[in-house]
Amino acid sequence: MSFELAVWYEPKPITRERAENVFLSLRDPRNTEPRPDAGAAPIGESHDAGTPHDAETAPAGEPQDAGPRPEEGEDAAEAHPGLVAFADRLPGAEWLSPDHILVSMDPEHADEVSSEVFALATECGLVCYDPQRGLVHNLSPRGVYPTMEMRTGDGMIVVSPDLQFISDALATMSPQNPFTALVVFGEHFVQSSPEISGYELEYKDSVRNRMFRTHVPDLKAVQEAFTEYATGERAFLERHDWKLV
Repeated sequence: MSFELAVWYEPKPITRERAENVFLSLRDPRNTEPRPDAGAAPIGESHDAGTPHDAETAPAGEPQDAGPRPEEGEDAAEAHPGLVAFADRLPGAEWLSPDHILVSMDPEHADEVSSEVFALATECGLVCYDPQRGLVHNLSPRGVYPTMEMRTGDGMIVVSPDLQFISDALATMSPQNPFTALVVFGEHFVQSSPEISGYELEYKDSVRNRMFRTHVPDLKAVQEAFTEYATGERAFLERHDWKLV
């Protein structure tokens, strides 16, 4: 079974529920939208599909493995330019319709390839939906740290995630996904893990080499702290009682 991500254009941020509905409609066998490249092989396997890095280094004018693009046929007017750019740079991308692209990859390479797909989708002005986690990457609103990374216990790494994605990702913590962190390397980070009676919340000032820890009763308190951290605010440091670790 392959790991999948879907990308498409949206004029404004959407909810994870809206993204799920779009994805499920594309997977509905009653969907009659054309699929120019239904046979694309998963990225990360031993075939010619390559990786996102391969797409950037391929010689100009080389044919890609994404199959016929909508702009080459009667659907030219329907293809969003961001999707065309995305498919050009990502061999193995599969057109589910003139408005949607699917990226399939080998699970063993999912963490590495997903990070590149998230970044490329953002660069091309597209949303990216992760059906395995039920999370959608929107273009905005984002935090104030361009290099900030979100790292999770199940291996996900996202650079400069949008604020809604941060809150939604926190809600997916579980025994299989035991922590979530936002990190600005060399400066500071915030991290949380679920506990029996709530959540552990940690903050580290890396410049001063000081780590603080507290306990909060519910997910909402964690989401508020992470949103404040991402936007450069530090009200959560005043709102809770912290212990120096």
